Amino acid sequence: MKIASIIAEYNPFHNGHAYQIQKIKNEYSDYIIIIMSGNFVQRGEPAIINKFKRAKIAVDNGASLVLELPLIYSTSNAEIFAHGGINILNSMGIVDRLYFGSEDNSIILKNY
Repeated sequence: MKIASIIAEYNPFHNGHAYQIQKIKNEYSDYIIIIMSGNFVQRGEPAIINKFKRAKIAVDNGASLVLELPLIYSTSNAEIFAHGGINILNSMGIVDRLYFGSEDNSIILKNY
């Protein structure tokens, strides 16, 4: 069984997020675990929609499971945000692929 994952904020969930989930389901796996920030997002801002509604929207759009990224990671800079999500996924030992959004196409990969 192949399991994909996405680390996200979904603040708010939009058509690009829905497209990403559907593309993963169509091309790789029906099983997608989302690591999502809670009621506070990067830079300590409150989310515009609470975490339970955002999680439901993600599941309604094809996510299999939504887990909350702890506050210490979700309110930090992008590197710490990603590090927290990757640590959770690595600890599970079941995820085959990681997907994420990027504000620009400059991606530097690090081993965690």
